[in-house]
Amino acid sequence: MKELLKKTEARMGRRIDHLNDEYKSIRAGRANPAILDKVKVDYYGTPTPVNQVASVSVPEARTITIQPWDASILGAINKAIQASDIGINPQNDGKMLRLNFPPLTEDRRKEIVKDVHKIAEGSKVQIRNVRRDAIEDLKKMKKGGDLTEDDLKDGEKKVQDLTDKYIKMVDKISADKQKEIMAI
Repeated sequence: MKELLKKTEARMGRRIDHLNDEYKSIRAGRANPAILDKVKVDYYGTPTPVNQVASVSVPEARTITIQPWDASILGAINKAIQASDIGINPQNDGKMLRLNFPPLTEDRRKEIVKDVHKIAEGSKVQIRNVRRDAIEDLKKMKKGGDLTEDDLKDGEKKVQDLTDKYIKMVDKISADKQKEIMAI
């Protein structure tokens, strides 16, 4: 049973990691190089992340600069950013790209907060699915004679406690992100 609980906690932990990764790619009004993590550039026929072909920096709060190590792929990076869904057109000065982030309007902030909430709800559903799988495994172990009725109840309680702990983590992470987005 201890092995099952460790596996369950690890799966729930991965859901939290995934949630944090999702939130990194949400634009909150400040320049964050993590929004480029999903942007892939065609580099000699291979889709490559921008940060592996260029230097990405944040010189100011609302600006990201991208300076490719190989100047010949500047156009490819420009096209990849325009094709992505980050919603910002890069400014090309021939040597580097600049991404200027305009301040978010109140309506746009509210839309982003709704998206943040939706992502958090999806994470909670995934955590509850992990709980369901763990409880099913416990019941199978009881049917197989590996667990007593008391062990089953104890295991179900421990799985529920884990679930509650990770749901609270999702709520806290979500609340922090919503606060960050609504801050002007």
